[in-house]
Amino acid sequence: MKRRTLLSAAGAAVAGAALPRPEDAFAATYAGYVMAYFTESPTMAAANYGLHLAVSADGLNWTPLNQNSPVVTPTLGSKGLRDPFILRKQSGGFVVLATDLNGTDWNYQSQYIHVWDSTDLRTFSGYRLLKVHSLATHAWAPEAYWDAGRGQYAVVYSAVTGGHNVLMVNYTSDFVTASSPQTFFDPGYDAIDGDFVSVNGVNYMYFKNNTNSTLLGTRSSTLNPGSFSIYTSGIGPGRGVEAPQIVKSNTANTWYMWGDTWSPNGRFFCWQTSDVASGSWSQINDRAYTQPLNSKHPGITPITSAELSALTSKWGTPAWNRIKSYNFPDRYIRHANNVGRIDSYPFDPYQDQLWTLVPGLADSSGVSFRSVNYPDRYLRHYNYALQLAASDGTAAFKGDATFYKAAGFADSSWTSFRSYNFPDRYLRHSNYVLRIDPITSGSATTDKQDATFRIGY
Repeated sequence: MKRRTLLSAAGAAVAGAALPRPEDAFAATYAGYVMAYFTESPTMAAANYGLHLAVSADGLNWTPLNQNSPVVTPTLGSKGLRDPFILRKQSGGFVVLATDLNGTDWNYQSQYIHVWDSTDLRTFSGYRLLKVHSLATHAWAPEAYWDAGRGQYAVVYSAVTGGHNVLMVNYTSDFVTASSPQTFFDPGYDAIDGDFVSVNGVNYMYFKNNTNSTLLGTRSSTLNPGSFSIYTSGIGPGRGVEAPQIVKSNTANTWYMWGDTWSPNGRFFCWQTSDVASGSWSQINDRAYTQPLNSKHPGITPITSAELSALTSKWGTPAWNRIKSYNFPDRYIRHANNVGRIDSYPFDPYQDQLWTLVPGLADSSGVSFRSVNYPDRYLRHYNYALQLAASDGTAAFKGDATFYKAAGFADSSWTSFRSYNFPDRYLRHSNYVLRIDPITSGSATTDKQDATFRIGY
């Protein structure tokens, strides 16, 4: 099933020159990022079409805010959103744009997009719908940039005209009314999900070729409608991909490009390059990044240290953790039929991978893994195999369910878990099933990797 999500933009140019964005004035002080998204999962158990936010210090490992619940939900139009985007405005503060679509009815027609104003992404005001066209079609994945030559914002989205999706643009000064739409980019086939970045005076737009679900790069000396030409071959992770989102590292000459996939639904991939002009991107290992739980179609915006702290303070960090395998970093610790194991993300019930790390039942200086969806149950070992079970209050159970955190055998920045009552044994996976086995610094490399995990969200 094709996911018909759409486009993004950040950057502007006229008359052959790249123009500064509002973000550029803050670039020297950026210390993190905020991601806007909605949620779905393979069986749609996690489907929620409100505005979700996550933050990250490094732009790779994300912390969902508000317990991964929406911070605001549309009440107009379809009463649901997809593809949210956050723009830092020229006057300060932010505007949030999103597709007017509640769910997956790709035939739903809406000539409007959702709009909120926000001074700090802690409160939202002025909620409204902005009409962008009068066509019998949609307005997918709106994004915006400041066009200094026009003294207005450009709003870019996709709509069907001429029998297929093209990227269209309107201009606005207030996100209340907009100019008549015009075609921004039309390669002659279904094209959605554009994302813009300006590097060394050249403007680049990556988009989804919706006929084969790959990502393509284009470039132009301007940001004028009709000026972009393709300069890369198709990019993909070996499955259909969409929603490219390019963001620069705040600390290095590295650019990251995110892409969203739907088979299974809700899996992000990430690529990097030090030279956007080359059009060559390297897919990075899952070990390097962790997307927000059940996130779809990311919209990423750099923020300052103060903004990062304020968002975290306002919305809070999750009360639960997810625990990633080191050598199978697409897999997370979960319970299934009361068996402890690691499985590939994403999966349902998604709650099976959520754990509250509580003080150890046998020793409060250790930890015990309490299930979020079965809060009376803990991971414990029995005949060295890990299972999910309700505590019987005995000393044996408490000991079996208690572990000490230690520097990861394979990577000291990760974590290994030593058994409380079998202190020569550590939590590890074997054939994807969890157990405790003797592990030392002299153990085989694979064994040490099997016993190494990352505690995150």
